[in-house]
Amino acid sequence: MKKNLSPRLRQINVYPPAPPYDAARSVRYVDFLALSQAPDTEIFIRVNLALRGHMQSKMMANPGPLGLMGFGMTTILLNLHNAGFFPLTAVIVSMGIFYGGLIQILAGVMEFKKGNTFGMTAFTSYGAFWLSLVGILMLPRMDIADASSESFLGAYLGLWGIFTLFMFFGTLKANRGLQVVFGSLVILFALLAIGNMTANTALLRIAGYEGIFCGASAIYLAMAEVLNEQYGRTVLPIGVINNA
Repeated sequence: MKKNLSPRLRQINVYPPAPPYDAARSVRYVDFLALSQAPDTEIFIRVNLALRGHMQSKMMANPGPLGLMGFGMTTILLNLHNAGFFPLTAVIVSMGIFYGGLIQILAGVMEFKKGNTFGMTAFTSYGAFWLSLVGILMLPRMDIADASSESFLGAYLGLWGIFTLFMFFGTLKANRGLQVVFGSLVILFALLAIGNMTANTALLRIAGYEGIFCGASAIYLAMAEVLNEQYGRTVLPIGVINNA
C-alpha cells in the first residue's frame, strides 16, 4: 500500500494490497490512515469509498461463463435444427427464451455493474437477439403479427452479422478463445443471411454445422474460465494475449 500526502494538495492516493485480499482489514487500515494523517472529512470519505469499491469489484463473481453458456448451448440446439438433425420444437424455443435470452441479459447486467462495457453490450444484445428470434417464430403462430419473408429474415440476420463483426474487432485485444467465438459467429450470421436471402437450403445446412462449432467454442471458453478460476491455474487454455 502506497500513500502520497501533500499538504498543499490535501489529497491521499491509496493503492490496494496484493492478493489475497482481506476487505475488512484493508478498509480498517485505510480508515485509520486517513484519520491519523489527514483528518479531513472529504478526503476520508473519498479514500474509504474508493477502496471499498475496489474490494467489492474483486469479490464479485465473473458473469462471463454464465452468459457464454447461455449463448453456446442455445446456439448448438438451434443449429442442430438448421443442420437437419431435429425439428424446431419447444426445446429450442424454451432455451431461446430462458437460457439464451433472459440469462444472457442477466449476465449483461452483471457485467454492467463490473464496468465491463464489452461484456454488457455483448450479453444484453445477444440475449435480446434470442428473445426477438423467438418472437419472429412464435408471434405469427399466435396471430399477433404477420410471418416474415425469408429475404427479410436474411436482412435481420445480416444486421446482426454486422454488429457481430464490430464486436469481433473488440476481441482482438482479448484471448484467442473469445476471438474464435465471435469470428465463427460472424461467419454463421453471414451464412444464415445469404442462405435465407437466396433460399439456399444447402447453405443453411452448412450454417447449421458451423453454428454447432460456434456454440461449442463458447461452451469451451465458459468452462475454461470456470475451471481455471476454480483451480487457480490453467486447466483449459484460452490463448491469453500478452498486451504488454
